[in-house]
Amino acid sequence: MGRSAGDRFREAITIEKPLQIAGTINAYSAIMAEKVGFRAVYLSGAGVANAAHGLPDLGMTTLQDALEEVRRITSVTELPLLVDVDTGFGGALQIARTIKMMERAGAAGVHIEDQIASKRCGHRPNKAIVSKSEMVDRIKAATDAREDRQFVIMARTDALAVEGLSSAIDRACAFVEAGADMIFPEAVMQLEDYQAFAEAVNVPVLANITEFGQTPLFTLQQLSHAGVSMALYPLSAFRAMNAAALQVFQAIRHEGTQKNVIAQMQTRAELYDFLGYYSYEEKLDRLYSSQEEVNSDDD
Repeated sequence: MGRSAGDRFREAITIEKPLQIAGTINAYSAIMAEKVGFRAVYLSGAGVANAAHGLPDLGMTTLQDALEEVRRITSVTELPLLVDVDTGFGGALQIARTIKMMERAGAAGVHIEDQIASKRCGHRPNKAIVSKSEMVDRIKAATDAREDRQFVIMARTDALAVEGLSSAIDRACAFVEAGADMIFPEAVMQLEDYQAFAEAVNVPVLANITEFGQTPLFTLQQLSHAGVSMALYPLSAFRAMNAAALQVFQAIRHEGTQKNVIAQMQTRAELYDFLGYYSYEEKLDRLYSSQEEVNSDDD
């Protein structure tokens, strides 16, 4: 039996420092990420809401919505997949079910946050967080539920923007004591703050390097010097896809042809290459060839 996804994720963190984690909104994105050399991929809650359901990231999607995308991604790549499960999709029993279902769907780990159930995007104002004790209970419910001890339970805290650095670090330490394997401080604005988290919690720390948010686009070198173990790019490719798609739609609509935007498109040959299309065709050819031989013998 091969190593579990959680084990592969933990190993990736030791090999690549900081580990770059590519945000993949669907299975094909994960295939491309793997082909260019990423060692881990990520499914964003915002990605599920925005891309699969056309909804804002406001806690409107369900566990089943996320699981459907997880299964699709893990079916096409061996890369470990980290999954955003928002606040856990309910109370303690629901959180336990979330962990079991995510593990069985092939995820390597999840991050669960300390916002209230009616959550907001982590880089928007007016966030509200639950008490430290309630979040500790979430973490305990999650860690108790996993069947594979290598399955990663990452605690995300949004307390920095709400209560300040000292409170956020205090929370993070409590979450680690409760069993969290890694820490995800959201909306960090200074490298010194990442360093403070890393030194205080003594477990791997993730930096969410998302565009157009509160966190500057720090380089890997900067993050490494600050003690960060993982650099996450949750929706970078998705944003680029959207911008390109909009330009193509506009060109076709306004110009009556796609000729002027062909250069922006992935070619059919490139698509087929990523998908391994020709190997599927070869299997069909062999299958039908053997069937024709059988029919010929029958005649």
